[in-house]
Amino acid sequence: MTERILSISGLRGIVGDGLDPEYVARFSASLGSMLNGGTVVLSRDGRSTGEMLRHAVVSGLMATGCKVLDLGIASTPTCGVMVTALGAAGGLQLTASHNPIEWNGLKPFSAQGSVLDKALGEQLLAVLNGSPRYRPWSGLGSVEVVADPNREHQRRVFKLVDVAAIKSRRFKVVLDCNRGSGSVLGPSLLRDLGCEVIVMGEQADGQFEHPAEPLRENLTSLMSAVTAHGADVGFAQDPDADRLAIVDNTGRYIGEELTLAVCADHVLSHRKGPVVVNGSTSRVTADLAAKHGCEFHRSHVGEANVVSMMRAVRATLGGEGNGGVIEPQVGYVRDSFVSMAYVLDGLAQRRSSSRPESLAEWVDTLPRYTIIKDKLHCPRERVDLACAALRSTFRSATATEGDGLRLDWPDRWVQVRASNTEPIIRIIAEAPDDALAKSLCAEAVELAKRAVA
Repeated sequence: MTERILSISGLRGIVGDGLDPEYVARFSASLGSMLNGGTVVLSRDGRSTGEMLRHAVVSGLMATGCKVLDLGIASTPTCGVMVTALGAAGGLQLTASHNPIEWNGLKPFSAQGSVLDKALGEQLLAVLNGSPRYRPWSGLGSVEVVADPNREHQRRVFKLVDVAAIKSRRFKVVLDCNRGSGSVLGPSLLRDLGCEVIVMGEQADGQFEHPAEPLRENLTSLMSAVTAHGADVGFAQDPDADRLAIVDNTGRYIGEELTLAVCADHVLSHRKGPVVVNGSTSRVTADLAAKHGCEFHRSHVGEANVVSMMRAVRATLGGEGNGGVIEPQVGYVRDSFVSMAYVLDGLAQRRSSSRPESLAEWVDTLPRYTIIKDKLHCPRERVDLACAALRSTFRSATATEGDGLRLDWPDRWVQVRASNTEPIIRIIAEAPDDALAKSLCAEAVELAKRAVA
């Protein structure tokens, strides 16, 4: 049996080989017990295995007395929004995010509409390792289908942008939903902003048309479509639509790292406040925070860690370099729909005396770095060996521990850490130019590989 990946962030596994209905029902019953039989918002991405797992989840939640508010196929940020909108005790999204099609998982939410923090995650795992509190026949829960769960999500997004200004520009947008849950809200949201939308992978059936993670090598068709249609921008969502990658009007992949940077540059230009990113995110956002006179903070990697620090410093904006922007006024969860709206709002506001500024021109004004990401398959317990090898070799760097190891120099940095969702080591390096970033990452990979062998 393939090992299930279980953490305070939730559960992932291969359906039929580690992730089975019995375990899913127990996990769901544990969440229902932790929430004391309260109301739970349930949604799922478009994966074909989602319907089967939904029945197991509903069984576990009902058995512990929960009222299940079923959104059907909906994005992860929509689940978070609806937890707060409906006053639920928590939420549960069935998704394996960017993992391949054979994977699925369960991502629980707190009553605040955000992923579980460390304390709640550990509480859930304790119940799972103990015994869920099943109710007698007279105390079972119920299921109610929620009609149009996307309306509230879109309403919150539209409150933050100048809808009329965006409509006046009549942007042409290519949206790659890749048959994920983003297709439920994404095309209609863009059309309601007055955009002409060319949709790729609009059917939310989970039959991905390319590998699920929105990386450059997986988005060649989107890049070609942007130039072929003469579009202003191309957007690519991951299967549960909490992450967004961007292609500019020239067909250039500007990637996930710059999603947060572009949004921060726009938001902080008119709404000042602290910004929080994680320790694996490009320093572009740090430079932009300084440009706009705003506080900047780094948290440990993980959405829950970013959210916890955002709450602590009352951040205006936050997120991660994987294309995940977190806007507190919509919800404390990564949100591709917020990101798309902010990019279009920024383009609508960026006018010169002679003509509007294109996305490519806007991006070219941002600080320029090269970030390189790699990974090694490795048992989690051997990650410390890789960290020790890098620290011993790069003695001139400033070391920051606690989330793997991050090593900083004045002009570059490298990080090695265990993934929260896969049995791998992630290695990330950033520098002002391609050659330095690639060589730094390659050297770190070789050091780690030898250390964990």
